[in-house]
Amino acid sequence: MKRWYLYLITALLGLVIVGYFIVRGSSPINFSDIWSRNNHVTNAQRDVGKMSDGNAALREVLRLRREQQLRPLTEREDGTKVQDLPNGIYGFSMCSVVALRAKRGDTFSLEIHKYNGIVYYVGYASDEQIEKYLTRQKDFHILTSPHPRKGASTLFEIPVEFVSKCEERPGGDGGMFDLFVTTIPELQT
Repeated sequence: MKRWYLYLITALLGLVIVGYFIVRGSSPINFSDIWSRNNHVTNAQRDVGKMSDGNAALREVLRLRREQQLRPLTEREDGTKVQDLPNGIYGFSMCSVVALRAKRGDTFSLEIHKYNGIVYYVGYASDEQIEKYLTRQKDFHILTSPHPRKGASTLFEIPVEFVSKCEERPGGDGGMFDLFVTTIPELQT
């Protein structure tokens, strides 16, 4: 009689293991990606805390991501070309924006958002430089930083296709990105 319970427990355990592999293989939800998303937010909070006024900056960026309904790149998508990525994601890249990384890491990079079929540089700049973009001027530079700094404390985004040239400029606390805009496509007639 006692062996009957042992067989029943073994059979139930076997069913649980088989069920786990079936769900893991056929489920559209990748549970390891969910766990890595939580780790990504933790890492981002730790990194941003090193910035001046990091908590306010973090809230601004998180609010922008939430408004645009963006999700972070998964580990599987890390290093994927931007054109091959779905809409509704964010990641990090240098000027070239060829491929995105899931984490900023130790490199000096800008946050990149992709939604509505458009890829955006996201960073901080001065109000005067952002005004040039908002008033649709031609031939101007926007010095952009991945984090707020003195003289560049306003968060903004600009479509990558509007930027004719992007250069990395070394600086005291990490550097800046010089985004050169020659013409904004909406202005062309």
